[in-house]
Amino acid sequence: MNRLLKGVLAGALCLALNAQAAVEIAGVKFEDSVRVGTETLALNGAGLRTKLFFKVYAMGLYLPARANTAAEAIASPAPRRIHIVTLRELTAEQFADALVDGIRKNYDEATFAALKPRTEAFRNALLSLASAPEATVVDIDQLADGSTRLSVGGKQRGPDIDGADFYRALLQIWLGEHPADEALKRALLGKQ
Repeated sequence: MNRLLKGVLAGALCLALNAQAAVEIAGVKFEDSVRVGTETLALNGAGLRTKLFFKVYAMGLYLPARANTAAEAIASPAPRRIHIVTLRELTAEQFADALVDGIRKNYDEATFAALKPRTEAFRNALLSLASAPEATVVDIDQLADGSTRLSVGGKQRGPDIDGADFYRALLQIWLGEHPADEALKRALLGKQ
């Protein structure tokens, strides 16, 4: 009886430790949870962005509650976090232009035009970096008030950008009808 109880407890401990283990993608560890403001967010999924067989960055999506579909993730309430770690050196212009292009691909011209001033503000904040060397950590947070905050290496870049619609536009880059990478979209939704 004592041996059986010890075995059950040991098994439960192993399960608990495995549940707390960080997810690792291309050598980048994604914690199971992060804090944005006063809220704790859970890792919804993590994956790898590749282009022409090159590893570009590892990315994790943190939400207040599990989302199994792109629509659920995009509609999820604030706060939220997109966590990106570069896996190769990128110029700030390459990174910024890819994000703007990703928004443009997922919206019609009128909607994109309405987002353009905020998209340009976000692009300018990225361009202030000049480059994103390998292992650059980029966090794009939606704060409780719906605004978007860009942080690079733990330091805020540029002013917060108003409007929850802007954060939804950013999520469209990876979760929209025309995602940057289909495999990454599936991974962010926990469907690897």
